[in-house]
Amino acid sequence: MSLGKYLTSRVFFAQCLAALAIVGVLAYLFFHWITFITNHGDEITVPNLSKLNPEQVEEKLDELDLDYQIIDTVDYQPDFPKLTVVQQEPTAGSKVKGGRTIYIKLNASTFKMVVVPDLIDKTYRQAVPTLKALGLQEGTIRYIPYIGKDMVLEMWIDGVKIQPGKKVYKATKIDLVLGDGKVVFDETQLDSIPENNVPIDSMSNEQ
Repeated sequence: MSLGKYLTSRVFFAQCLAALAIVGVLAYLFFHWITFITNHGDEITVPNLSKLNPEQVEEKLDELDLDYQIIDTVDYQPDFPKLTVVQQEPTAGSKVKGGRTIYIKLNASTFKMVVVPDLIDKTYRQAVPTLKALGLQEGTIRYIPYIGKDMVLEMWIDGVKIQPGKKVYKATKIDLVLGDGKVVFDETQLDSIPENNVPIDSMSNEQ
């Protein structure tokens, strides 16, 4: 049989149909296998892990065939228990596949230490933003006689006077002593006047 006759014969068409059928079956089986392997359509809703400790997180995720990894510890936040989840990724409510790793950040066990800045001779308006930038809090304000209005003269913590450079925990309240802007006559200055200095009024009376 010549090639031309073979290409137009029923045998050739039958073989082509058989080959197409085999390719179709193999393609169907392949995509079905891929779908099964990747758990296509089998999604898990990520639970809310907020305020759970690592042991509770592990127990909860094991039930859902999910894993977790601690990636960081954030600054202590009073609204969360110590060493519990503050942030998670993916977030709660997200849809993921089984075996997915949930990345979490834990609350620190306590505040970090910071250095008290030098606020002496700075104005109140300068001092407060500096404290807040370091995570410190403004405490009580007390005024004493001093020519510099709202000038920081002293810093106190819990009734104890402190110096710049002291290390304290974040969120510590710093009490400030400020000048009231009033000029006060210091009587001790009289002691510095030499005894042989006679007031002008006294000299004129003697004459």
